[in-house]
Amino acid sequence: MPELRRYWPIAAAAVLFRLALVLFPGDLNLGSRPEVATPLSSLRRLAEGYWLKQSSLSPYAGSMYHGSPLLLPILGPLIANRIEGRPMYFYCSFLFVIVDFISAILIRATGQKLFISNQQNNKSLKLPGKINLVSNLAKENAGDVASLIYLWNPLTIVTCLGSCTTPIDNLMVILTIYGACSGVAPLAAFGYVMATHLSLYPAILIIPVILLLGHGPDAPPSKLFKRTIRPFSWKPIIYFVVWALIWTFHVLLLCSISLKGVGGLHEMFRKTYGFTLKVEDLSPNIGVLWYFFAEVFEFFRDFFLIVFHVNILFMLLPLAIRLKHRPCFLAFVYVAIVAMLKSYPSVGDSALYLGLLGLFASELADMQFSFFLFFGYIGVTLLSPVMHNLWIWRGTGNSNFYFATGLAYACLQTVLVVESVSSMLKHDRMLKRLVSA
Repeated sequence: MPELRRYWPIAAAAVLFRLALVLFPGDLNLGSRPEVATPLSSLRRLAEGYWLKQSSLSPYAGSMYHGSPLLLPILGPLIANRIEGRPMYFYCSFLFVIVDFISAILIRATGQKLFISNQQNNKSLKLPGKINLVSNLAKENAGDVASLIYLWNPLTIVTCLGSCTTPIDNLMVILTIYGACSGVAPLAAFGYVMATHLSLYPAILIIPVILLLGHGPDAPPSKLFKRTIRPFSWKPIIYFVVWALIWTFHVLLLCSISLKGVGGLHEMFRKTYGFTLKVEDLSPNIGVLWYFFAEVFEFFRDFFLIVFHVNILFMLLPLAIRLKHRPCFLAFVYVAIVAMLKSYPSVGDSALYLGLLGLFASELADMQFSFFLFFGYIGVTLLSPVMHNLWIWRGTGNSNFYFATGLAYACLQTVLVVESVSSMLKHDRMLKRLVSA
């Protein structure tokens, strides 16, 4: 299997760069940035929940913490053990460096699975004799490229050092995709249950997971093949459902034990999933919902809550029907849509789908507006903290300044999703022309 030259030195350099920033004598104070840490992922809020738990109170009593109770015994002690002259979340940053590296390795492994599948499909279609569609991919595995994109993406680095739990959320999503792409139902079920437990939105990944387990990794449309390469199988899906129920039982059991005497599962669901769905915290973030619900009349609030959340669900079925032969790419599209429309988005969500985007570098090589998108992301990333500073600290601007960057950010993500889907469909049509030629 082809491998990118000097992959391991470049990956090691990314890890060392993170460690150098962690050991930087000054406090970068990224945890206070609304683009990085959200009410659901902030370690400052987790520290509050851990302190309440240590005081024999419910971690949700202070209306600050809205994350999983399972994170408290893992990250809480790391926050409590402080080193003089070091930031409060020093040990957590080291843990997140390891988490980022594991995520990159899983992305690389997923890319290798897709590479093998693409090679087998092209051989079955007898395409190499007509045109070498994987000429670029033959020289360097797209998994290596995607892994390095994830490691060296400034958004990933900022998230790693930003005093938030987003790296763990991203790891669980990547683990779900890798487990499904590899056909390992217990691993996919564990990642799916944990990802959904930590953040409600990954629940929509059930569709690409079922397609990956039942039909295998991405392939050209089945009608191009004279014979079916792999018929749809329900056996691994049944295994997945059984294991998902097992993992769900264990997660709820651990949560119940953790909250025994200081709350219960009902309060946990109300303070986590309910907090997400009701958009109770209207503090500024990189999204657009905070501004909308700050301006909308209270009488119409419930109606628009339903509209915004159902909007995500309306996109699932049409995309699944059109991209059912490319479930891994479908998972990328779902992740990008969630990052665009979720209640409390952060740049860590963009770091995840931009890393997954690298898995399809060959198929999306002719994607339009790539230059516009690249510099658009850079512009929004640089302007967002500037506008926030003008509004909050200098007082020379207002909320419209900051909301404009969030709106531009949402537009960029919309263009990226539309153009990537369009390019993938064009790629499939090109395959059809080559096969029929």
